[in-house]
Amino acid sequence: MVDVLREHAPVGSAITTVAGARPSPTLVPKDRYVSPEYARLELERMWPRVWQIACTPDHVAEPGDFFEYRVGPYSVVIVRGDDGELRAFQNVCRHRGNSLCNGSGSGLTELRCGYHKWAWDLKGRLREVPSRKGFGALRNDDYPLFPARVDTWGPLVFVNLDPDAMPLADYLEAVPDDTAWVGLDEFRCVATVTTPVRANWKVITDGFSETYHVQGLHPEMLGSIDDIDAPQKVWGHTSKSEQEYGVASPRFRDGLPDGDVWNSFIVTQGMRMGIEEPCPLPDMAPGQTVQDLIAERIRETQAASGVDLSRFDTAQIMRMHQYNLFPNATVLVTPDLLSVLIGRPGATPDDAEFVAFHYRRVPSATHPRSKPADVVLPKDQLDMGLVLNADVHVLEGMQRGLHQPGLSHLTLSGEECRVINTHRNLDRYIGEQ
Repeated sequence: MVDVLREHAPVGSAITTVAGARPSPTLVPKDRYVSPEYARLELERMWPRVWQIACTPDHVAEPGDFFEYRVGPYSVVIVRGDDGELRAFQNVCRHRGNSLCNGSGSGLTELRCGYHKWAWDLKGRLREVPSRKGFGALRNDDYPLFPARVDTWGPLVFVNLDPDAMPLADYLEAVPDDTAWVGLDEFRCVATVTTPVRANWKVITDGFSETYHVQGLHPEMLGSIDDIDAPQKVWGHTSKSEQEYGVASPRFRDGLPDGDVWNSFIVTQGMRMGIEEPCPLPDMAPGQTVQDLIAERIRETQAASGVDLSRFDTAQIMRMHQYNLFPNATVLVTPDLLSVLIGRPGATPDDAEFVAFHYRRVPSATHPRSKPADVVLPKDQLDMGLVLNADVHVLEGMQRGLHQPGLSHLTLSGEECRVINTHRNLDRYIGEQ
């Protein structure tokens, strides 16, 4: 049974299963990445119906805190009510359609339109209409704000514009249980960084949905990652891969000296140990491995910030868990690290926003919250370290290549099963044309 896309199918065609076919690559039409028509279908049929990461609980921790989330033409206002409840509303005045909020902030006591001063309370109930008599019979109860679904998972706030959407817990499938061991509630968002890029949003998310590219784009990682024996799971809306660090890639058939593994880890993830430049491998105790040494340095670095990682063993600290949440998010998890990487559609199929949520671990789940810094940076000012910088800088060339007339399809391998799963899910929402 081989998944293929019909060779001459129109834009939006579905992945089909061909019984008895010779094993072959999965083909995905390039139009899904460059076609304005396919982008329109995504905006009409998919984006208003899926759960998507909007912000973090740190953005809306106190009554009156609000955050505007935008994706394509859609805008949602997330607000913490006076009663402590988190609510979300479509960002539109019921009078003549003006947007009610812009950006984020604190101290909100009402949602008031700046155009004609209609006002709603933080539960979305209309409470003031200036010059009401001119409207005749106008009942407040007939004009509440349009609600959007909102829910949280750990340090993330999700929204969904579909009032009939499945619960977030069902949408996330096995992911919450799979991450329960790490204690995600002990992470606080420090900053979000948004960078406009000249690429389709799926080019961004695809890059964080496979490790096949490590050997080409990130050769400096091969000294300290097992990019071959990296198990993957696909549940439905969600999928996962795991990578073990602190070991040389099996591509080095004779292995590597411990010092090379140590320096490869420093070059690519040294900040986890508080080390910025390659240095000699420290002396190791009898029976200690490079992985043990790195894990111990990570524990010491976290301890300096009051965080106790002693309950996590070497295997837990040295294994990265990478979750893909359809449509557009990747969540990277280790006991000391949490990062969220997102691709959002731009004004054309060739434009998108790359959004990164940066977290730090705190001593306990009751640790005080503070507002993250939300920053917009052009690509030439973005510096996220050697590895992520390479992931971002390859995007524009990817998109340009997709426009070449000789290319009709992407050719995907079984290793790229999480990319394939994205297209299976697109089929579910967009449907065959």
